[in-house]
Amino acid sequence: MRVDLAVTAGFVAFALTEEAVVGMPGAWWPFALAVFAALVALRRRAPLAGLVASCVHANALLYPGGVVTYRLWQLAAMIIFAFTAGRMHPSGWRKWIGLGLVLATAVTFWSVDPDDPMGAFFFPLTPWGLGAALAVQQRRAADRRAREAVLDERGRIARELHDMVAHSVTVMVIQAGVVRRRLDAGLPVDGELLRSIEASGRDAVGELRRTLGLLRGEGAADPPVGLERLDDLLAQMREAGLAVTLRREGEPVALAPAADLSAYRIVQEALTNVLKHAGPTAVTVGVRYAPDGVHLTVADDGGRAGGPAAGTGQGLIGMRERAALFGGDLTAGPRAGGGFAVHARLPVAA
Repeated sequence: MRVDLAVTAGFVAFALTEEAVVGMPGAWWPFALAVFAALVALRRRAPLAGLVASCVHANALLYPGGVVTYRLWQLAAMIIFAFTAGRMHPSGWRKWIGLGLVLATAVTFWSVDPDDPMGAFFFPLTPWGLGAALAVQQRRAADRRAREAVLDERGRIARELHDMVAHSVTVMVIQAGVVRRRLDAGLPVDGELLRSIEASGRDAVGELRRTLGLLRGEGAADPPVGLERLDDLLAQMREAGLAVTLRREGEPVALAPAADLSAYRIVQEALTNVLKHAGPTAVTVGVRYAPDGVHLTVADDGGRAGGPAAGTGQGLIGMRERAALFGGDLTAGPRAGGGFAVHARLPVAA
């Protein structure tokens, strides 16, 4: 609205200055100036109305045989109206009305001055074409941003489902393998182990239902997981065979829900990678609260496999993306004494 008022004020000042210097016979021009000034102010709401008034005015004044009394302020008004109409109506039936108006005005200009056909068509057609081209470019840019937003959202959902399903399924597969080996050896099966498999399956189904509910716009009945549920996660990993030790340092600081969820998922994915690629081994999980953020560490002592490098690397990519999303960072690699370590930092401001 401020831009509209500024354009209108400049337009009126320009018109009044020109009329004061050049003058116009008759006393009707102040009324015409007021009408055009009002149309300039409302050009975004009624661009075709302004273009119709400007073009009709031009055709009336410049019709062959008539007296040419057109002023620069009237040309300026036509340029403004033509550009706005082209930009706001680049398609549909309004487009053809606008194009017909500017073509009719161009023909009138040419009939008055047949020696300058390029100039006659330049004034009405060029601003209209520039406005239409700008509208098409903006629409394409908006479509591109929408596609990028969809891809980003799909990537986020894919990371969430990967972290959720991969972790739960990995734990269930390992625990089921323990049950099978005990049965093959004729040994009794611990009922607690079976209950743990059942609990892992229930957790996976619950989180899957929550994620799908969010996708359908239903919201989530339960709050999202975060670092406050880290003890439950570690207990589940211990049942799967990992000897996990948790070390907390510093005064806990509450993170935003999205950042808290990402911190939990980073630890979960790192522990899942240990299970998949190193097998049952000793793991240390560190959570340190510092002025620059929350520092997470997951370090294992090595195991039967070759470490996380033996996989596809998608888990590490997802963890890095989760940390970078909140302005943090993540490093991962083999430890000097054997094993593998993941270090992540999430700013507290997140």
